[in-house]
Amino acid sequence: MTRSLQLPLREEEVRSLILNEQVELSGRIYTARDAAHKYLATLEDLSSAPDLHQAVFYHCGPVVIRENDEWKITAAGPTTSIREEPYMADLIKKFRLQGIIGKGGMGERTLDACREFGCVYLHAVGGAAQVLAQAVKKVTGVYYLEEFGFPEALWCLEVERFPAVVTMDAHGNSLHQQVQQNSRCQLEKLL
Repeated sequence: MTRSLQLPLREEEVRSLILNEQVELSGRIYTARDAAHKYLATLEDLSSAPDLHQAVFYHCGPVVIRENDEWKITAAGPTTSIREEPYMADLIKKFRLQGIIGKGGMGERTLDACREFGCVYLHAVGGAAQVLAQAVKKVTGVYYLEEFGFPEALWCLEVERFPAVVTMDAHGNSLHQQVQQNSRCQLEKLL
């Protein structure tokens, strides 16, 4: 059964999510990649940043076109999240992020920050960029476009029924770690 979630979430909603739970997100999310993560992590004066308090970050470099004086997302597939590991824990703390969407999972520092501050990691299906773009109903803003370019800019998206799966919860559980441990055990048996 898929759980429908309206963003922003209450902390108790975030903490109630469990591994392998399928969710559909509706509300505001922000795409963020390497340049935005690094910039936001080192930013001391938050008055120049968009209001990212309790935001959900989507590790995605969307394909964006201009149509009838509006931005339109034509592809929005997840990018590999582990690249953001050096910054993610600090951003969760700084902005009290509620969620991260990406693919491949993240490391121990991010998992610890998720547990401490009430954040979850959601896995989006790779290879389905055009399907995921259909969940984007509107681009409501773009930040750092001139500085970072299209894929690295911070895009603010209104999504409806954006599908994902909880693979790191706010209790320190990680499906990615479980898979690695199981694989290691299977390998040891084979050797």
